Amino acid sequence: MKRTTAVEAEVGDGYRSPDDVDVRLGSRLAELRAERGWSLGELAERSGVSRSTLSRAERAEISPTAAVLNRLCAVYGRTMSQLLSEVESEPALLVRAADQQVWQDRASGFVRRSVSPPHAGLRGELVEGRLAAGADIAYDRPPVPGLEQHIWVLEGALAMTVQDVEHRLEAGDCLRLRVWGPTRFRCAGGEDVRYLLAVVRP
Repeated sequence: MKRTTAVEAEVGDGYRSPDDVDVRLGSRLAELRAERGWSLGELAERSGVSRSTLSRAERAEISPTAAVLNRLCAVYGRTMSQLLSEVESEPALLVRAADQQVWQDRASGFVRRSVSPPHAGLRGELVEGRLAAGADIAYDRPPVPGLEQHIWVLEGALAMTVQDVEHRLEAGDCLRLRVWGPTRFRCAGGEDVRYLLAVVRP
């Protein structure tokens, strides 16, 4: 699979029946834009995401990719977990494994599980990520500048590029960083890679 960029990965494979989480997410994205009094055109200029993609995401006609959500989180000053927690009905102190929210970027082969109980005010959170063999995702900016991340590989191999330096992580390896610019996550082996991402907001 070729490297997936934010621009190339904006839209998935055509129209599909929206998932419930996509409907709630689309509604929340529309609310955030309305709270700021921005038109779709203004948000497109601020985020670098096309007006058409923004409109379709708000109407839940498409499921936004990880790269698109990352851009919107940067504009709205939220981490992805914070944004996704805002579409949950009630924050909980304990979330069983079966109830942890799972979100998929179908275009790039990325599956994201929110391990931490959702809460919009959390500074720290745990996320499980899984990249299919060959998957390659590039983020052009952090959702929050200076975001602290600890990436612990559980299975497989991950190539993590930060500030033009690639770090290859095998099972058991952990990389700590603060994110100020572009990053890239690439499955570096022939099988899926699964990793735990600990995120701490500055």
